[in-house]
Amino acid sequence: MKTHGLNPVESREEMEKLLVLQPAEEGTLLAYLDKFHYPQWITQFYENIVLVVESIVEEAVKNQVKVLELRYSPIIHTYAGLTFRQAIRAVLTGMNQAQSRYDIQLGLVIISMRQHGPHIAKILARQAISEAQHLHRRTGVVGFDLAGAERGNPPRLFREAYEIARSGQLGLTIHVGEDEGPACIWQAIDELGVNRIGHGCSAVSDKELLRRLARDKILVECCVTSNYQTGAVKRGQEHPVYTFLKYGVPVAICTDNTTVSATSQNRENERLAERLSLEQLARIHQEAQAYSFIKTGWVRRISPNK
Repeated sequence: MKTHGLNPVESREEMEKLLVLQPAEEGTLLAYLDKFHYPQWITQFYENIVLVVESIVEEAVKNQVKVLELRYSPIIHTYAGLTFRQAIRAVLTGMNQAQSRYDIQLGLVIISMRQHGPHIAKILARQAISEAQHLHRRTGVVGFDLAGAERGNPPRLFREAYEIARSGQLGLTIHVGEDEGPACIWQAIDELGVNRIGHGCSAVSDKELLRRLARDKILVECCVTSNYQTGAVKRGQEHPVYTFLKYGVPVAICTDNTTVSATSQNRENERLAERLSLEQLARIHQEAQAYSFIKTGWVRRISPNK
């Protein structure tokens, strides 16, 4: 990387500043997303992607995670020549190799980035279907997601991509309500037909929307640490997860990005344990598992000791 002048560093401390959101950088979603740029130079190559995925799964196992959906945007890993299919296959290779060693259920959720537009989203939806878990007797793609800057990119622009993903029996989720108001969450529900909502912080300002999420049992993927870092929730404010629970909205406790947020599944649990009992946390995780996009019937269980 030094040869090409790609922000070379001399120490682990310097690298961490490039990878982990620093306190002075908190407050906006764009600052959070900017942290993804540096590691992307590493994950442009098939072998590197495989190694990174195996490492992620290993770390999840250490945190006692039993069901793990990895989210991945193929297009941002094609700058060195990989095709969409190769970029997806690299992740699946790492996941299947890890699946053979650890007692964990794995599935891949393909992300399309809003800034790349509806056309790319449709292409990625079709690529995702071709690698769908239910079509292969191996760990595969289980869901479709939309992420990136919300402003100027309303959910309805991507309706055709979601229709394609639905036709391929993929689970549907979307990053929404993190940097925009509840109107975008309504769009995601009514026009995209999503099963789950990523973040959804702005939903707390709309009681009718909260009742709709509860009535239709649409799960919200809550990322407490990340939401404070991006400014989706202001420091000192109560996190929306408690309002969701009050209204009976199903939730999952998620990490968003463990590296950028310097967190883990256990740390997220510990944050919520300041107000919730262990029994409540256990019930949240048990109920959230029912919303996983991973279909477990075909999975070949392999003991880690074999």
